Amino acid sequence: MQTPGPAPPQRPAGPRPPGHPATPFPHGPSLLWRVVERVTWVAGLVLALSAFTDWYAGSSVEGPTIAVIAWHTGLPGKLVFFIGIAVLVLAGFRAVGIELPASVPESIVVIALGAIATTVVSMRVLQIPDEFAFARRGIGIWISLLAALALIVAGLVRANEEL
Repeated sequence: MQTPGPAPPQRPAGPRPPGHPATPFPHGPSLLWRVVERVTWVAGLVLALSAFTDWYAGSSVEGPTIAVIAWHTGLPGKLVFFIGIAVLVLAGFRAVGIELPASVPESIVVIALGAIATTVVSMRVLQIPDEFAFARRGIGIWISLLAALALIVAGLVRANEEL
């Protein structure tokens, strides 16, 4: 058995010498990684909850103000909810140490889920269904769109970090 060589000298804990610049990220890339992870699960939570916010609001012929939540708009509202839940499940798996196979990067899954949600919400932003023709777009549809776009951005940043 070979004996290990001498340990390298430790740097003193004082100020840096003039020839050694400070590191650009004092907390390292882990800070960015933690922020992106938080943005991912918060965007998933907001996306899931936005299925219960008003996508369309307006006054009916009888006079009362009516708000239609995303869940009641049909398949798109339910799809947005389940995409948000899928992102939360993915984040939960990662938090407990369960990772996807190497052939399916988590960042690509997050980007794909965000792209699907963005497409579904954008279709509802651009075209109000005929049964809700009396209404205008509510705040909930814009919240859904922002959450879906945040998922895409978080997935892209995570993919960039993985490379």
